[in-house]
Amino acid sequence: MTKQIIFRGGTGQAKMLRESLDNKIKLAAIFEQNKDIKSPFNDIDIYYGDEGFNTWYKKFFIENETYFAVAIGGDNGKDRVVIHHKLMSWGLRPFSIIDKSAYISRNCKLGVGCQVLPQSAICTEVEIGIQTIINTGATVDHECKLGKGVHICPGAHLAGLVTVEDYATIYTGATILPRVTVGEGAVIGAGAVVIKDVKPYTLVVGNPAREVKMIK
Repeated sequence: MTKQIIFRGGTGQAKMLRESLDNKIKLAAIFEQNKDIKSPFNDIDIYYGDEGFNTWYKKFFIENETYFAVAIGGDNGKDRVVIHHKLMSWGLRPFSIIDKSAYISRNCKLGVGCQVLPQSAICTEVEIGIQTIINTGATVDHECKLGKGVHICPGAHLAGLVTVEDYATIYTGATILPRVTVGEGAVIGAGAVVIKDVKPYTLVVGNPAREVKMIK
C-alpha cells in the first residue's frame, strides 16, 4: 500500500513540498484554518478548521500509514512545532521532505519533520531540530547546530560552527559568520551580514547587522 501524507498549510510552501516529495508517498489532503485559501492543486481536496480535519480523519486516516508535513514557512517556527505535536497526538507521523537535488552530509543529524529544499546544502556534523526548514539554495556549513522550528530562508548562508536557537528565522540572502549564536526567536533581515551574537527575540538588519527592535 502506498503511504499517504497530508499537508497542514495550503500556500506556496505546499507547492514547494509537493515538488520535492518522494514518489513512494501520495499527497492525500490539505488542511487550512483560513477559508479564503483555495487548494493549490486541482487534484487535492482542502479541508478547513478542526471540523474539516475531523471529517477527513474519520474517513481516510490509516494507522501507521498516514504522515504529515507542516507547510508553513516564514517566521512561524513555533506554530510548526505546536502543529507537529498536535498531529502526532492524533496518530499521524511526521515526514521529512528532502529534495533530490539537495546535498546532505552523511554524518549530520536531521530532526523529524524537517524540510530540505532544492539546491540547498547541509555539511558535515550539522545538527538540526524538528520542523526546521532549509529552504531553496540555502547552505549550512560544518558543525552548525540549529534548534527546532528554525527557518533558513532561500539563499541564506551559515558559516561553520554557527548556533541558531529555537524558532529563529534567517531571511533571504542573509549571511551568518563563523561561531555566531542567533538567539531563540530572533529574526535576521534579508541580506543582513551578522558578525556577532544576536540576542533572543530581536530583529537585526543591515551590513554589518544591527539590532532595530525587540520582537514580542
